[in-house]
Amino acid sequence: MVVNPALQRYDSFETTEDFDESQVIERAQHGDHLAFGLLVRDTFQKTYSLAFRITQNADDAMDVVQESYLRAFKSLSKFRKDSSFSTWMFRITVNCAASYIKKARKHDCEELGDSMELQDRNISNDPEHRASFSYEVERLSAALSRLSPDYRSVIVLKDVYGLSHEAISKELKITKSSAKVRLHRARACLKEEYFSKSKPSKNGKLR
Repeated sequence: MVVNPALQRYDSFETTEDFDESQVIERAQHGDHLAFGLLVRDTFQKTYSLAFRITQNADDAMDVVQESYLRAFKSLSKFRKDSSFSTWMFRITVNCAASYIKKARKHDCEELGDSMELQDRNISNDPEHRASFSYEVERLSAALSRLSPDYRSVIVLKDVYGLSHEAISKELKITKSSAKVRLHRARACLKEEYFSKSKPSKNGKLR
């Protein structure tokens, strides 16, 4: 494999902000584990934060994070770079979290059996609540996936990672006012997608 001289000593950098992320991704796509490790290090905090928000449990969140990065590594060759790596990880993490909640719900139901007593009063551990939450997460993920990369990115940065308009403008390399306008339009599109095409059909599947 021909090594790009610009990346021969990339391991000395602290984050992907120190060089071109697309080059690091390209190296990772060619099997460079160190390059992928750098991507993990740069996005881990955001990925874990998202997983925790969905699962509401530290151990569950770590399981989701591990599965998310495993899926990302296996699917890295399919990454088209139409968005940032962190935005791509958002979609993977949401899907992994939804699957994790479904499995947890099934396990909870099996353990409960015929007993109607439920000692844990935490609503997040209620199988019915988990099922409902998982379904809504899937709806939101489906609606988000139908947005353009520009709209999808600005929503993830603001509503998931909580970045300020100024930080978003720097991340997307646009003006602060443009970031505000794009976010407003993106939210409007997401709302339309969520309440229309993502509604369940008679067989329970997303349209």
